[in-house]
Amino acid sequence: MKQNWNWAEKREKVAFLALADGTVMRGYSVGAAVDAVGEVVFNTGMSGYQEILTDPSYSGQFVTMTYPEIGNIGFNLEDMESRQLFANGFIMHDMNEPSNWRANETLSECLKRNKIPAIAGLDTRALTTLLREKGTQKAFMSVTGKVNEAAGLARAREWPGLDGQDYAAKVSCDKPYKWDPDGKLTTSWGSADKLPPTDLKIVAYDYGIKWNILRSMRRNGMDVTVVPAKTSADAVLKMKPDGVFLSNGPADPAAVTYAVDAAKQLLGKVPIMGICLGHQILGIAVGGKTYRLKFGHHGCNQPVKDLTTEKVEITSQNHNFAVDIKSLDSSLVEVTHVNLNDQTVEGLRHKKEPMFCVQYHPEAAPGPHDPFYLFARFRELIGS
Repeated sequence: MKQNWNWAEKREKVAFLALADGTVMRGYSVGAAVDAVGEVVFNTGMSGYQEILTDPSYSGQFVTMTYPEIGNIGFNLEDMESRQLFANGFIMHDMNEPSNWRANETLSECLKRNKIPAIAGLDTRALTTLLREKGTQKAFMSVTGKVNEAAGLARAREWPGLDGQDYAAKVSCDKPYKWDPDGKLTTSWGSADKLPPTDLKIVAYDYGIKWNILRSMRRNGMDVTVVPAKTSADAVLKMKPDGVFLSNGPADPAAVTYAVDAAKQLLGKVPIMGICLGHQILGIAVGGKTYRLKFGHHGCNQPVKDLTTEKVEITSQNHNFAVDIKSLDSSLVEVTHVNLNDQTVEGLRHKKEPMFCVQYHPEAAPGPHDPFYLFARFRELIGS
């Protein structure tokens, strides 16, 4: 798993990132030899790049890691969050060799195998500052040498971006499946005998679901069947679930109209929990609206206050859109969580029907255990 990058190789693998605002940043290629377009975001996590790259919510995006040294833990099969890498591209300051006994391959090898382009050698501090000041940028990543900088800028500007785009259908599963019936994926570090017996039947919509969400529900005694994003509410209700879960996912929630329609039909007929995109879908389903954040929330250090307990949680987040608090009918829904950085909505609860949702990712454990109670709360909601 050697990946020693010498200066000759860096000169030979020259690459650039062209932003729609006219900025061009240069580095060297460390991933697949594939040019790509994407939306540039920055992630504030010091680690977790494998979980980031395998999170389907990053589909359509170029992820910039703000921590400068990336790659030292390599890639391994146990920490995957989905079946493959979904980000459109990866940006870092420096790529390291792995030094971890759990590594199956290097970061570079995995990027190449999954046909994901990546650039190292950029000033990621300067890029992050630009994104904070100007907002998320459409961009073109050139790693093949076949496109010059002027053409790269034109491609960045011509790309339609993620607004109004349904990416959930692109990353969703093709057919229903039962999650981990023997417990092997849920208990990679222990015995399946330690898992509680399943006594609740859950149907989970896959808009880009992360495996650790499924692991968390299984650890809470839930037998989970995952269904494709466009599965109708009628088809779900025929499965007679005890509860329905709406997952995380990429791009613009307002574009996933079929999911909003399904949520409206399910509301009041079965207990519902939503995370991230699922939270936004439920926000729209109860009459709210969503809007784009300037540069989004991407990272594992976002402080969120639970208004029902007054406790503050350190959370992991990945979203570019938020539910507009002013658009919500306070007689129907209650805001349960807020982001302490910008006061955006982080959680909702329906006042009349069994439904709640959160914008952040309770399964990601940055606290490391702060938000795990939410899966237990889902059990309580079903039992109430």
